[in-house]
Amino acid sequence: MITSEWPTVEHQDSAPFIVQQVEFLRRAGVEVEVFAFRGACKPGNYLRAWRKTRRLIASGRFDLVHAQWGQSALLALPRSLPLVITYRGNDLEGVIGRNGRQSLQGRLLRAISRGMSRIAEEVVVVSDRLAHRMPPRAYHVIPSGLDLEMFRPMPQAEARARLGLPADRRLVLFAAPPTNPRKRHRLACAAVDLLDPALRAELVVATRVSHASMPLYMSACDAVILTSTHEGSPNVVKEALACDLPVASVDVGDVRLRIGNIEGCVVFADDRPETLAAGLDRVLRRGGRVAGRKSVTELDERLLAVRTISVYRKALRRA
Repeated sequence: MITSEWPTVEHQDSAPFIVQQVEFLRRAGVEVEVFAFRGACKPGNYLRAWRKTRRLIASGRFDLVHAQWGQSALLALPRSLPLVITYRGNDLEGVIGRNGRQSLQGRLLRAISRGMSRIAEEVVVVSDRLAHRMPPRAYHVIPSGLDLEMFRPMPQAEARARLGLPADRRLVLFAAPPTNPRKRHRLACAAVDLLDPALRAELVVATRVSHASMPLYMSACDAVILTSTHEGSPNVVKEALACDLPVASVDVGDVRLRIGNIEGCVVFADDRPETLAAGLDRVLRRGGRVAGRKSVTELDERLLAVRTISVYRKALRRA
């Protein structure tokens, strides 16, 4: 498995959904070796990683290459093994710069990822919306999965006490780095600032928080807000539902599929701060938890591992 994101000393909780997928594939009997690299839009990084990958592939120990994100598939060229690519968002949607616009690197990333989709035996996208960014071809929709043993509801008072959060406030969770332009932290702040002061609402930013601690934050808060410019299949939404936490989100990725029919959640009609504040107001005034967990049982990583293995088998047959 080739991935451009993986935990490091500096970023210990990078790509937890990839780590989780590898763990569950191994539990299901697949021998997975992970080759992680940091491209950082630098050709030299890709060249050095490509050389190492070629030596691994030439060892004859592997049956198949699984590239996480389209750009990672570059390291599998020229192909000598069946190739599966999972597209997760930025690779087909592009990268937003600090000016809020699509960056040059993002446009190049999209072009590379689209090109890689033409040569893979099998392609996986984490949401159906992403598939429309590729050249026409057959594909599988397999969202990032959930560890339902980790993500489960717990009493709110207990969670707040453990985190040292106030008991007399309505807390809105923003579970992303504020420095990531794509996540639009300022938009979330603007929406919360527009809320009725009588709601006594505060934004709780969970950044540099371990993946294992996130269920605690989700149990402590009254809602989670998602304001991203784009997403593939945002895990924060699915994890929140597993904890029965109300979700208020812009319409990106597969969000509408996940929360559109769940009472107590809201998909914003547009991304104006006033619209977000109005939707968030409805969620907070309703209060309580939502019936979210039962809607995401199909996303149990154990079940998705079986589906991923079936894609591997199909790729091997095609090759």
